[in-house]
Amino acid sequence: MLYQLLYPLHTSYSAFNVFRYITFRTLLAGLTALVISLVLGPALIRWLTSMKVGQQIRDDGPESHLSKAGTPTMGGMLILFSGLLSTLLLADLGNVYVWLVLLTTVGFGAIGFVDDYQKLRGRSSKGLSVRAKFSLQVLIAAVVSGLLAASPDFTTTVNFPLLKNVQPDLGWWYVPFAAFVIVGMSNAVNLTDGLDGLAIGPVTIAAGTCGIFAYVAGNARFADYLQIQYVAGAGELMVFCGAFVAAGLGFLWFNAYPAQMFMGDVGSLPLGAALAVVALVAKQSLVLPILGGVFVIEALSVIFQVGSFKTRGKRIFKMAPIHHHFELLGWPEPVIIVRAWIIAVVCAILALATLKLR
Repeated sequence: MLYQLLYPLHTSYSAFNVFRYITFRTLLAGLTALVISLVLGPALIRWLTSMKVGQQIRDDGPESHLSKAGTPTMGGMLILFSGLLSTLLLADLGNVYVWLVLLTTVGFGAIGFVDDYQKLRGRSSKGLSVRAKFSLQVLIAAVVSGLLAASPDFTTTVNFPLLKNVQPDLGWWYVPFAAFVIVGMSNAVNLTDGLDGLAIGPVTIAAGTCGIFAYVAGNARFADYLQIQYVAGAGELMVFCGAFVAAGLGFLWFNAYPAQMFMGDVGSLPLGAALAVVALVAKQSLVLPILGGVFVIEALSVIFQVGSFKTRGKRIFKMAPIHHHFELLGWPEPVIIVRAWIIAVVCAILALATLKLR
């Protein structure tokens, strides 16, 4: 919005020429999102508290979590509002990829909002049914994937990390592939959101890394130098990523242990889905398991736990997702959180290394 209003003025006032640079608008979007989230955070906590929007704790969860009952939830609205507003203000709204990632964020955010609302209305830890939630996720992911595959100048090829000449074209099979990536990443982040700051830390790290992926893929010279596929217009998603990195940090100010508010599904579902879309546009979807290593570990711990119990009648972990297992082993909550952040940083470094190691 501001980009469309201010950049044309550069012909009369040269100072406005700075708006042509994606890096400048990314930094400005990040600063804007951070200020908005820090300013509105206390007001949102007070409002959620007055509305009695308190977290419902799982009956079978660790006993240490019982003291968290009643902590305001649905704080993900703060991330979405500050991140989306900053993106709308400073991204090029003529870019189709920007609108696709915005559609994904709003769509999955709506699913999370309804799910959180159902939990609060029912005063339980159960919201939408698994079937309803999954069906809505698949529907939105399929629509976004179809629009992406049909976008002008976008190819349905998939790049393999470390293999520069392996780029199979999936054709319309790209749609179910991309939908699977979006839904999978969304739910993996959702499963990780179980401790104060556990999910938002790795999310901001992954968002910053995805922003770099998008920027180099959208820059012809960088793409040629790194021998990766050039995707015209992909660099604009760096503005979105920058906004959500800062929005996440602003939320973390209030979500750090001991949390003043929780993210809720309204935050975790859209953040995971949005990261997946950025990675798909940047042709780095197969790097996501490396970049999102923390999310993958959390999701696999649930899959293995359920599979083992159904087939053998035995549990692998004391409790799943795996962060609860560590809690029951006696690890203090802050230790689990910070170690997850460290792993997330290592995963981001490994993911970035794949750009050069080809």
